[in-house]
Amino acid sequence: MAFPPASNLRRARPEDLPTVRGLVLRSLLDPTQLRWSQFWVLEHQNQIIACGQLREFDGVQELGSLVVSRRWRQRGIGTAMAQHLIEEATKPLYLDCLGTQLRGFYETLGFVELKPSEIPPQLQTRYGVLGLLKTVVRLPLFFMEYRSHGCISMDVKTRSSG
Repeated sequence: MAFPPASNLRRARPEDLPTVRGLVLRSLLDPTQLRWSQFWVLEHQNQIIACGQLREFDGVQELGSLVVSRRWRQRGIGTAMAQHLIEEATKPLYLDCLGTQLRGFYETLGFVELKPSEIPPQLQTRYGVLGLLKTVVRLPLFFMEYRSHGCISMDVKTRSSG
């Protein structure tokens, strides 16, 4: 993994939420559903420089709020954080992202774009609202599922516990 030397990857604590919220807001990501207990943070010299969460839904998880502090970008930290979250996932893993560049980034990690009909019922409400925005405002918004570079996402639990 491409984490800086002397950095510390750890589960978030309640007191990390204001910093995490700031990273998310500065990156113009969805600030709702930020649950500190679902986050991982990367610290360097006692400062949080990256974060990401695995949101829990009934039977599925969603990779969300993946942010690297602007000054630390283009060093592989986002890739390493995403890979860590993928490895931590214990259920089928989904995400939504805005823009073709992010879609390409997640495709290199094993995510594939979904059609609206392929979105699991647990995420239909959340993604349905976003899908409406995608259609009305014509946002380049993509819904994706982790398929382990070709394998179906049901393998996530087996891979994680093995």
